[in-house]
Amino acid sequence: MNTLRIPALILAALVALIATAAGPMATDYTFGQCEGSLTPYPSKIETPAYPDSLTPVFINHVGRHGARYPASSANCLALQRALAKADSAGTITPLGRSLAALNNKVMTLSEGRWGALDSLGMAEQAGIATRMFYNYAEAFGKGKTVQALSSYSPRAMMSMFSFVHQLDRLNNRLSFTTSTGSVNSPLLRPFDTDEDYIAFRREKTWQPAYDAYLAEACPLTAIKRVLGDAYPADDLHELRDLALVEYYVLAGLQAMGLPSEMQKYFTLDEANALWSCFNLRQYLQRTATTVSAVPAEIAADLVLNIIDTTDAFITGQNTSTSAVLRFGHAETLMPLLSLLRIPGCRYMTNYFDTVARHWRDFYVVPMASNIQFIVFQSNKTGRYYVRVDLNEMPVALRSGDSEVYYPWGELRRYLMDCVPLYAQ
Repeated sequence: MNTLRIPALILAALVALIATAAGPMATDYTFGQCEGSLTPYPSKIETPAYPDSLTPVFINHVGRHGARYPASSANCLALQRALAKADSAGTITPLGRSLAALNNKVMTLSEGRWGALDSLGMAEQAGIATRMFYNYAEAFGKGKTVQALSSYSPRAMMSMFSFVHQLDRLNNRLSFTTSTGSVNSPLLRPFDTDEDYIAFRREKTWQPAYDAYLAEACPLTAIKRVLGDAYPADDLHELRDLALVEYYVLAGLQAMGLPSEMQKYFTLDEANALWSCFNLRQYLQRTATTVSAVPAEIAADLVLNIIDTTDAFITGQNTSTSAVLRFGHAETLMPLLSLLRIPGCRYMTNYFDTVARHWRDFYVVPMASNIQFIVFQSNKTGRYYVRVDLNEMPVALRSGDSEVYYPWGELRRYLMDCVPLYAQ
């Protein structure tokens, strides 16, 4: 009787493969996608043309700031401390020393610029402005006014100025009004001002679901590869926190103009797993979920403002203003897109291990992400229609919709239906 013999090394490899095989909800996104919400804005955008029976006349725009330096020094400092501790304990690896040098480079380049818009972020906003101007040129004619608002954050303010500066370069006969500061917080930073949301964050009702997923999904292999297997960690919580710190530092490199080095420190499976943890945290904290609707409902005033400004143009109360531009944060867009049920931006489930396949922050809020409501007037009937674009690509608001041009009355009812009754 013949016996199938498997060499010992192959058998060991098969056992290891089975032991580490990805679960049924694991993802296989690219390294670039695994940068998540730190991903730079798409470099190539080709927005479809609109029918020649329509003329663009008004635009409502809500955007995130562009690419930036790391928001703060917190993650770099945490990684620096861990690597120094590994060095002192004699556990640091050659790869760990390489990461320490890279981390120091990030800190040096970011000194005095933490959270600031960088040249890439400025170019992203200028690019969006250029495409808006040429795609909807009729809305930017002589005598028209562009109104722009930003949060008090310097990166949001600079995004606004980069955008309107480009519009002015393209047509210096436009008039501009700009507003920035805490006066705009109820619209652009409601996460700072909404009492229900502040209570939600304080009570941390999302934390148990996140912690359970983190304990199951967060790999420690990558962080041990730099700190060493014998790194004197206090517990698994410390290692998980450091694994996500390493992820965040590496995921943000391209946004600050440095080449990606994810592949040097992570396998693709590790990158996907670490991204999924970061992605879930944003999903639970910033969108409508089965845990709470509050994170999305903080965008109610912003939806009402979009309705009011569109009404003002269509009814003739303010026809000189042809565009209203708002510049905020990922935390501005995620609630808004969730509240409006934009496809791919809202997902309701009790099974949080499925979130990474259905709600992906790199799709929802890359750097400079935006939603635009482009108002068109029919050349034949004079009626108004609106197309909704997410990151400059048209979206159908409801499953099965064959058209993306909605009569304003119909879209207005849709938007109002999204706003909770207590906020109307």
